[in-house]
Amino acid sequence: MLDQEMTTDQPSEPVDPARPPDAVGDGADATDGADGGHGPLEPVPYDPALDESAGLPPEVVLEKKQSRAGRNLPAAIGVGVGLGVLIIATLLIRKESFLLLVAVAVGIGLWELRAALRHAAVEAPLVPPLVGLVGMLWAAYVHGPAGLLVAWALTGLAVVLWRGAGRREGAGRDVLGGVFISTYPTFLVGFAVLLLAPPDGVGRMFVFLITTVCSDVGGYAAGVLFGKHPMAPTISPKKSWEGFAGSVVLCVVGGSITVHLLLDHSWVIGLALGVGVAIAATIGDLMESLIKRDLGIKDMSNVLPGHGGVMDRLDSMVVVAPIVWAVLTLLAAKPV
Repeated sequence: MLDQEMTTDQPSEPVDPARPPDAVGDGADATDGADGGHGPLEPVPYDPALDESAGLPPEVVLEKKQSRAGRNLPAAIGVGVGLGVLIIATLLIRKESFLLLVAVAVGIGLWELRAALRHAAVEAPLVPPLVGLVGMLWAAYVHGPAGLLVAWALTGLAVVLWRGAGRREGAGRDVLGGVFISTYPTFLVGFAVLLLAPPDGVGRMFVFLITTVCSDVGGYAAGVLFGKHPMAPTISPKKSWEGFAGSVVLCVVGGSITVHLLLDHSWVIGLALGVGVAIAATIGDLMESLIKRDLGIKDMSNVLPGHGGVMDRLDSMVVVAPIVWAVLTLLAAKPV
């Protein structure tokens, strides 16, 4: 999701006037590379003939090189709008079609995570997690929480048996990798399917999606405008406490409105939901940032222009889903 960006009045690194403009750091991570962030970028000698910024005024060079968004905003907005239209259409036409969309997205996420784990010499099995993906989503939709838990346990067993039939070297590491990608994201996404299954499942899903987007938008806007104090500088330098406050405020507003209008529950439930979503979404973002930093990559893939990979967009949602399910299931069942 979008970072809760932190602005600063000072450059992120000392600028040497003798260095050419293209050699000045732009604040990106050291792992940013032309290959989508899947490895360190080899240093390239500076060639003035290849520098598009040569001869431009300094303020134009800085404007071109420094972007608070850190990404191609037009592409990111276009892809985001397209995905939003697709999600809304499938939910309104038939919610089972949305379930199919979720299965495709999570399947791509599994492939991305498996490829990313190779940077740590982990060859996680792919077939059992993919089969388990279908089983877990179906079990959650048809049989509820117990079905989801049983399907997850069977998927873990299948991973052990599948990898155990191969070579012994690195088997334990690979099994753990397979169980990991079967849990994050598949098992966690199963809670979103639990939200979708009841008769008012479409309304619950809209509450889940809208409050999660509120966390993203509120954190990004507040971080860009007011961010000064880093939340976790060693994990995600752009996240700020001001951005987190923006997430909480907008989530509380969005949660209260959507819970009341879409589910006809008390706004107090929306208040609790908003706080929980903001915390969970931030934890989800930090978790993914920590994983990528540990693996030495910038994005999980480049399948979504301006966004990175599917998992770069699901990072907060998969952690938020269990929170929304728990709040709506436990609190909404009681009069407030």
